Amino acid sequence: MDRVTNDSVYNGMPAAELGADGWRKPWSGGNGGSCVEAKRLNDGRVALRQSTDPDGPALIYTNHEITSFIQGAKAGAADFLLG
Repeated sequence: MDRVTNDSVYNGMPAAELGADGWRKPWSGGNGGSCVEAKRLNDGRVALRQSTDPDGPALIYTNHEITSFIQGAKAGAADFLLG
């Protein structure tokens, strides 16, 4: 993290406060540039933000939470979200 400490990271904080470096677009596709960006934080948590609003809120997840979500999505538990 750039200018923040682990104690100052909270769910819904402005994503810009987490710095500009380290954000990745693992779920990018042919959607006109609107995608989710992810950043691994120094303490192992993961921040997610909307690429079209890089200064907007960041959702902060523990390593366990993001691991459970990804494993569940791979197993089909999130298929109900598909069109």
